[in-house]
Amino acid sequence: MLAMAGLPIYIHAPFFYVQEYGVALGLLGTVLFVLRAVDFVQDPALGWLAARLGAWRGQATALAVLLLAGAMVMLFAVPPLFWPLAWFAIAITVLFTCYSFLTICFYATGAARGATLGQGGHVRLAAWRESGALVGVCLAAAAPVALEAITPVPFTGFALGFVLVALAAFWAMRPEWPRFKPDLSAVGPSFRDVLADPTARRLLAIALVNATPVAITSTLFLFYAESVLQTDGAEGPLLVLLFLAAAVSAPVWAQIAKRFGAKTALLGGMALAMGSFAFVLTLGAGDLTAFAIICVLSGFGMGADLTLLPAIFSRRMAELSPEAAQGFGLWAFVTKATLALAAIIVFPTLDMAGFEQGAANSDTALTTLVLLYAALPTVLKAGAFTLLALTPLKES
Repeated sequence: MLAMAGLPIYIHAPFFYVQEYGVALGLLGTVLFVLRAVDFVQDPALGWLAARLGAWRGQATALAVLLLAGAMVMLFAVPPLFWPLAWFAIAITVLFTCYSFLTICFYATGAARGATLGQGGHVRLAAWRESGALVGVCLAAAAPVALEAITPVPFTGFALGFVLVALAAFWAMRPEWPRFKPDLSAVGPSFRDVLADPTARRLLAIALVNATPVAITSTLFLFYAESVLQTDGAEGPLLVLLFLAAAVSAPVWAQIAKRFGAKTALLGGMALAMGSFAFVLTLGAGDLTAFAIICVLSGFGMGADLTLLPAIFSRRMAELSPEAAQGFGLWAFVTKATLALAAIIVFPTLDMAGFEQGAANSDTALTTLVLLYAALPTVLKAGAFTLLALTPLKES
């Protein structure tokens, strides 16, 4: 459920509001960046709150789930009642505030549970958790495409279906929230403690640099597929293929990490994603088969990122304290900061290059789109690979 409300929204929502309501790319990117700036204060504060809720965490998550589902309906199922950009901003703010809070609680509970599972427990738990997340991403990517065949308003159907998934997910997780009740006299490391830890600080930096390429490619996927590859409706299945490959790869990376260590496995996944995605620079209109192969390979590599890096961070947080909510407040902020960077980099740049969605674009505009979609993420991925390679980590 959380995955359905996370990355897919940055794939679907900007494209949807540009296509349906004519929102300008530059304005959209600026608004997304400003809203993410709020997270600089909000996400660590949500981590502080989650650490102190104790027995009230279940009630708080229930409220957050209801607000999250309502924001999804507002974003996609209800036509804007006033200026579309302002409507979008309000819905996204509520949606991602609730998303952050629920993610913090979920990962903090996972950090505590993983510590009870023995050696390799965090990686095993992460394999299940991130496999579920990747299934959620696949569902969110595929649902609008599938619903187009049965309804003229596929995103309305997606939003209403999400409400049902959200309620089911909350019901399934109910027993977990009170399982690890924090000692309010010692709720775990403060933000300063987390940032003072060299390993945690380096992992946060790696997460920022490593996730930014995914944020950029996810934000631009539909624009690239439609305007450069000219997929003529095949962009939906290609998007599903990308995330399906990531989902299938998650348990594979968990086994590789078990044998060779999480860091070694993660470096291998990053190299695969980086090497395969660089070939996007060579593609043009109609190269769907080649792009599908790249989606499979880069998606497989992305599965290592989404499975192993959170597991490594969870293990470090558990070493600092059994109650890791505040650490995951910082993690949630870093994750969404990448989406902010993607928005402020790509949309205004495309706007200045004269790119228009759904129109015939100049060579300059299309070249700019390709460089942003493929070249920039590859360079950033190389930087993240170097940072990780230079970071000493336990391999057990």
